[in-house]
Amino acid sequence: MASEADPSRLPTLTPLEIPIPKQPNAVSHPRATSKPKPRSSVDPVLRNALRYTISAREYETLHKYVLSRSRVLKKRMPSVNTVEKYMEGGNIRRGSFADRDGDSSKGKGKPTSGGPSRGDTYNTRAIRDSLRVFIATGIGMKAFETVFARLKAQKEAAPKKKQPLYKSSGLRLSLSLSTILLLYRLLFRFLSRLRVHLLDPAAAPFRSRNPRTSQTLTSPYAPAVGAGLAGLALGIYPSQQLRVTVAIAAIFRALEFGWNLCEDEGLIWGWKTRAGGKGIKRERPSWWGSWVVAPFAFGQLLHATLFDRDCSPVNLVDFVWKSSTAYIHSAPKNLPAGARWPSPWEIADSLAQMAKLNWPSFVSPTLFPDQPTLPSSLTALAPLTAQAHPLITSLSCAALHPSDPSCLRTYLTFWVRSFPRMGRFFLVFYSVLMLPRYKLLYNSPLYLLNRLISRVLRVSTFATGAISTAWASICFFQTWFPRTFLPTQRFFLGGFLAGLWAWVERRDGKSVFLYSARTSVDSLWKVGVKRRWWRAMKGGDVWVFVLALAITGAVYERDARAIRESRVRKGISWIRGTEFRDWGLEEEEEEELGIGEEQLGEI
Repeated sequence: MASEADPSRLPTLTPLEIPIPKQPNAVSHPRATSKPKPRSSVDPVLRNALRYTISAREYETLHKYVLSRSRVLKKRMPSVNTVEKYMEGGNIRRGSFADRDGDSSKGKGKPTSGGPSRGDTYNTRAIRDSLRVFIATGIGMKAFETVFARLKAQKEAAPKKKQPLYKSSGLRLSLSLSTILLLYRLLFRFLSRLRVHLLDPAAAPFRSRNPRTSQTLTSPYAPAVGAGLAGLALGIYPSQQLRVTVAIAAIFRALEFGWNLCEDEGLIWGWKTRAGGKGIKRERPSWWGSWVVAPFAFGQLLHATLFDRDCSPVNLVDFVWKSSTAYIHSAPKNLPAGARWPSPWEIADSLAQMAKLNWPSFVSPTLFPDQPTLPSSLTALAPLTAQAHPLITSLSCAALHPSDPSCLRTYLTFWVRSFPRMGRFFLVFYSVLMLPRYKLLYNSPLYLLNRLISRVLRVSTFATGAISTAWASICFFQTWFPRTFLPTQRFFLGGFLAGLWAWVERRDGKSVFLYSARTSVDSLWKVGVKRRWWRAMKGGDVWVFVLALAITGAVYERDARAIRESRVRKGISWIRGTEFRDWGLEEEEEEELGIGEEQLGEI
């Protein structure tokens, strides 16, 4: 029996773990020194809800800078250690969640934990960030819709039919963005782990049986490219212009990152060999830059505005109409009550019709009152041509500047009228954009003001010159080109000449040039679908977004420094779930440190 065994042969157990033999007729009583095992008071539902709401590190920061500063909140809110234990699922007393901080540091102590706790896993952070994106975008869309409705005075119009919640564009946008973030992190994590397992020596038989599959899955770019499939969640949002705009913006940024990578590796401008045999990378030409896309974009947009109104950016064109008072004339104040006056879009349609008619000549109704002066398709211009100067010989000039027979004087008048107006507009615009840099204004006011004024002058010159050249090119080509020479294509040529003004703003106008290029690509695609140059693909914008995510991830994996903006590198790192850090900057610092050590070793 166990009770008769030699004590030296018993296992070395603690007193509480030594088993006690049971006798058949004896009643078992707990030992005086033994205590019942405490049951965990952690509610798993509440613990998970707390994990998906805030992390221990975030609560530590909140407690340090906010909660500990108030006596009332400090007494009522739990301590940092209590919250961390609760998230980890440890055994704590029932009342410990309301424990007070017993220290007297008043929030000035050092953080208790330098990294994430055990309960704050990768999946927990992914779900928590996705929920935050869902809530933030939902609130932002609701606020935007409210402000937009008030600006457009939609409350005074007929009330729209209320849509179901699942059809709300704001809800679907929030759901789409949060799902993209969650799927991207999960796919990136899964493919990264799969790659590590396939590279393990134990997976050699699988690699030998499936060489192509193994080569694909073990590529260093496989997780980044595969995670791009999360972009399919963009399809949750309805097929509207916003989805197309997001897809085009994403692919443009991805191509820009790819271009930077190719430039850094010498694939664009090549290498040149020195006498010692070492090759150095050729520098980019001084004239090259993002401004070179502006002439092509402006040419396409001008052509689409005249011949494909439904494929042109209406808001941008309306801004041009309002800035072209020297060429687009408003109705006079003494216009009779029933008389018609051509709108800017009717004038544009008439110019397109003139091009299709090979630019007919102008017959002045003042000199020939009994003859028909306008073709039947251009009768909308009758109020303008009726008061045109008799010396005008071109019908386009009679429509654009009827009171002045000189095209050059009209061009100069446009500059005198539009340049001050453009300057005031851009001065207000860039002043608002510089508000976050108030510290620089306080420390170096002259530097900031000088930079602001020079930027406003360059942008105003660029905008005024581009718009004036687009209008003046019509009169110029009408004067120097034969009527049948490029009758419709000359609008593209005029827009190309207008885009050359981008040279003035070539240093700081990258955002404007890329915006015009994105708008032009969108317009060109719609024109091609309309004229059946190509067929529209259902959900094609979603696949373009997927391609953009894949390219961006591959470039970031290859060389993060190809993404020039530090905030963009931090954003990509956060999307991957590797914290909001600039890994590209750390790589540069490591390389500089390595180069310094090599030089010291040589010395």
